[in-house]
Amino acid sequence: MKPADPPRGRGSRLNPTDRFADWQRAAFDDGWAQTADDLPEHGPPTTLLVDTARSVIVRNTSPDVPFAQSINPYKGCEHGCAYCFARPGHAYLGLSPGLDFETRIAWKPDAPAVLRRELAAPGYRCQPVALRINTDGWQPVERRLGLTRQLLALLAETRHPVSIVTKSALIERDIDLLADLAQNGLVQVMFSITTLTPRLARQLEPRAPSPARRLAAMARLRDAGVPVGVLFAPLIPALNDHELERVLEAAHAAGAEAAGYGLLRLPRELRQLFEDWLVTHYPDRAAHVLSLLRQMRGGELNDSRFGHRMRGDGVFAQLYRQRLQRCCERLGLNRMRRELNTARFRPPARDAGQLALF
Repeated sequence: MKPADPPRGRGSRLNPTDRFADWQRAAFDDGWAQTADDLPEHGPPTTLLVDTARSVIVRNTSPDVPFAQSINPYKGCEHGCAYCFARPGHAYLGLSPGLDFETRIAWKPDAPAVLRRELAAPGYRCQPVALRINTDGWQPVERRLGLTRQLLALLAETRHPVSIVTKSALIERDIDLLADLAQNGLVQVMFSITTLTPRLARQLEPRAPSPARRLAAMARLRDAGVPVGVLFAPLIPALNDHELERVLEAAHAAGAEAAGYGLLRLPRELRQLFEDWLVTHYPDRAAHVLSLLRQMRGGELNDSRFGHRMRGDGVFAQLYRQRLQRCCERLGLNRMRRELNTARFRPPARDAGQLALF
């Protein structure tokens, strides 16, 4: 049975059972296939789930990422990006990495209070924290919840250094906090821009702001004194790889001082979801895209090894690295590595439950 097209405004048309379930769903043709007249006018609504947090700071020792700790206000993302490596994580909630990932969003309403407690702990040692690494902290639901802004305000209050990755123009809302942090060298914002082609952007990232809008947000932050950069991620061979130089040039014109890229990763359920997306939107090149990925992943579609998962191996992977390096040299990108300032950190007051002696 051929599944229906993706719901309006959503990225995946599949909703496979999570890998931890004791049962699995399977589609079959019962003779009641939907027609265009049967489909709802609007896509499925977003449902919010409360995720109570014992800790909001997540620590890692991966050599592939330039941070040791991160904060993720949300699990799941309304942007609905077909390629999102965070999709398989929804299985830990007993939800599908497919459509559930885009429509059933877990959020941490107590995250600001928990973060304040963690920063006030006597044993806490300040080091830069990455805000929004798994899913976007400025996704559409943030407009009404304001959770990411509360966390950012606490980091500004305590003068805590923070690095940010986003593909949302909503970050302009918080330009007051970002500019304040930038005065003391406490922040850097990287914008994820995967393509400059509007049609491809709508298919890849159905509810994310357009590439042009992201570039405008980047320029506005730069004008406010906030250091900005661009991530061409993911790089998808035979689909958007030809745009690498164009994206970096546009970002440089908007004020980017740093640039990087990441090869498409397809962990766990994401393989099925992205393959289906490819066949749906680009059936003429789906096999070629997957073949090139396998050539850079040792014959597999995913390689989880540190040092290999972000860039791949082989001739094509080496070519992409050279293209990025030469483009950055030509544009003057990555000439300096920003070290965020940790000397300004001042822990919040601890709620000890008793009055001070003096």
